[in-house]
Parts: sequence; structure tokens; C-alpha cells
Amino acid sequence: MRMVVKVGTSTLAHATGRLNIRHVEELVKVLSDLKNAGHEVILVSSGAIGMGVGKLNLPGRPGGMPTKQAAAAVGQCELMYTYDRLFSQYNHTVAQILLTGEDVDHPDRRRNFENTMARLLELGALPIINENDTVATDEIKVGDNDTLGAIVACSAGAELLVLLSDIEGLYTADPRKDPDAKLIPVVEAVTPEIQALAGDAGSQLGTGGMATKLRAARMVTARGCDMVIINGERPDRLYDIAEGRAVGTRFLGVRG
Repeated sequence: MRMVVKVGTSTLAHATGRLNIRHVEELVKVLSDLKNAGHEVILVSSGAIGMGVGKLNLPGRPGGMPTKQAAAAVGQCELMYTYDRLFSQYNHTVAQILLTGEDVDHPDRRRNFENTMARLLELGALPIINENDTVATDEIKVGDNDTLGAIVACSAGAELLVLLSDIEGLYTADPRKDPDAKLIPVVEAVTPEIQALAGDAGSQLGTGGMATKLRAARMVTARGCDMVIINGERPDRLYDIAEGRAVGTRFLGVRG
């Protein structure tokens, strides 16, 4: 199975912006094992700006564009160094792809990206994709990595997109505010009623929220790809997802 796994800043980093070593090591171990089992894995990784914030000892996520871009430049180095070092322990080779909105909107550039990604998978490499926050401005940004994950899943013809988040899935209400909120295990279509369940943006260091995840679900399910949202604190549950067991919230792809 070809799967895209998107990991958010809330999973990769502590609130300080520093690397959450336990989460990242567990994630790399599970993804390596899934590759060993014959799955094709593409990782869409947030965290460059968040890790740059920690590395540069900034007080929080920067507001100004130049500081964001500077933090991304520092953080992306740290991120890829970490992934390369950890995946190499399991004899897997990683490849970095950085994209902006222009790369996916322009037909020729998108085709080049798709060809590169396809060849990397043929060669047995594990593509790690992030938005190129060092050069991306508001005009050319994809905007969030939930959407980027959906674009990558559609471009790669993936059968599954998994969003590792700071929440267990889609609930009937915000579980952080409402103790009676119930997890919705399966969503057959993103209806207006489902869309109305989206809350505010998520963690302090990230840019996503449930609204971006539902947008991603609409994109991939229209192409016949399933999408699952789970809490990234337990990457081992990716095994359950790969085997089709009920974990988190699964959005069902439209079958032609």
C-alpha cells in the first residue's frame, strides 16, 4: 500500500519548540517497519519553524515573515539531520522535497515534482516533504501541511493519508471543552453537518486545526483515497491503520 503520513508540529516538538525525541524516534521506527513490510511511505513533516524557534531561543512562534523564514531555515536543517540520522539506523534512505504553492499550481512544476517523487519511491527512498517556508510568502503558500499532505497523496496516487495530530480524531464537539464529546469513528462524506464540527486552530506552534483536516479529507476522498486522523502520541497505531483496524476517525474515499 502507498501511504502518506503527515506529522504535525504538536507531535514533533514540545511546547518549547525543542524536539520531542521520544515521539520522533517512535515514529521513525514504525515507518521503517512499515517500509520493511512492503508499504511505500511518504512523510509530510511540519516542524521546521517550530524547531527553528527552539534552536534560536525565540520566545514563541514569530509573527513577522522574515523571522518565520529565518526560523524555517534553521529548523529545516535540524529536522532533516534528525530524520536522516534516525532512519539510517534502520537502513532507510531519506530524501528532502520542499514545495511552495507555485510548485503545485503550475502544471509543469507539479509534473516535475510528481516524477521526482515517483522515482524516489522506485529507488526505495523515503521522501520527506515540507513547505519551503524559507521562501514561501502569503501569496505563494500552500498554507498548512494538512492541505500539503492531501496534495501529496493525490499527486502520488496514494491509497491512504494519515494525519498525526494533537487530537484523537473528529468529535461531536471539542473534547477539550466538552466532556460529553464523542469520537466519530467513520465519516462517509464531509457534509455541511460534518464541516460545522470544525473548531479553531490547534497548537501554539502549528498552523492547522480541524477545518484544514476536513478540507484535506474532501480533497483525498474525492480521489478514492481514505484518510485517518489520529493522535500522534502513539505512532505504533499506524500498524492498526495499515491493517484496516478502527483507530481515530477514518474518512472513506469515494469508490468509483
